[in-house]
Amino acid sequence: MRIGFAGLGRMGAAMARNIAAAGFDLTVWNRTETKARVFASQTGGAVAKTPSDLAESCDVVISMLADDAASEDFHLGARGVFASNAPSFVVVMGTMSPDHISALVDAAPEGTIVIDAPVSGATQAARDAQLLIMAGCTAHNGAVLAPLFDAMGKRTVFLDRTGAGAIMKLAVNALIHGLNQTVSEALSLTDKAGIATELAFDVIEASAAAAPMLSYRRPLYLDDRAHEVTFTVALARKDMEITAALARGLGAAFPQGRETLARLQDAEVRGYGQRDMAAMRDYMRKESQ
Repeated sequence: MRIGFAGLGRMGAAMARNIAAAGFDLTVWNRTETKARVFASQTGGAVAKTPSDLAESCDVVISMLADDAASEDFHLGARGVFASNAPSFVVVMGTMSPDHISALVDAAPEGTIVIDAPVSGATQAARDAQLLIMAGCTAHNGAVLAPLFDAMGKRTVFLDRTGAGAIMKLAVNALIHGLNQTVSEALSLTDKAGIATELAFDVIEASAAAAPMLSYRRPLYLDDRAHEVTFTVALARKDMEITAALARGLGAAFPQGRETLARLQDAEVRGYGQRDMAAMRDYMRKESQ
């Protein structure tokens, strides 16, 4: 299969690198063409000038983009993927709204299958090909893509219908962002009580409330500015806005999620937008002063 990959950000570059390492014929596109050319020179792949060019040269086009707007421009723009001889599969791996996935399905040319397959896992998991992939299709329909998913992840869960991947990713991220907020509040409490942050985190990490993200994000919770940003407050706010809208549309209660969203929105206004989401710990500490 000839694979096209769009979006060479923190996650996308690692995912595309693993695809290349697995031996797939890879062509990349990025909004900043220089980044795509540097990536291609390192991996031996090719570069497409436009999304349309990417689609014409590939059997499968994967996108790992930031939001609905970026995905809409990439797929539906004048020089977008669907403006050309579209590929057999379009795989959307960024965190998108279910409505956007439905719009792509409706707009796809005849013969093109759109699959939402967002991922769970931080940048290190992307580098190590240890992502969880949530595919909005049946195992039968996704079988041809299984080797590709295996190159990027440790497990693929097939959720049987289009859009289910997007919904599941939002549900998972709601848990992650809620935990991030709760951990930030817990550390603010222990800070106020005079317990050393490292000791407090030792206890939390060993407690019944422990989760894998606490261990791999520990350095960021202790000092987010001293480490590479893995997931910004602005992206967390975007996720929770989409999820809150989904909950409203479904009539699902979402009180804790709405409060998490409110804190993220306020933190972004206060200048935390481009800091790692672990900076919510610093935000809560200052709120407690």
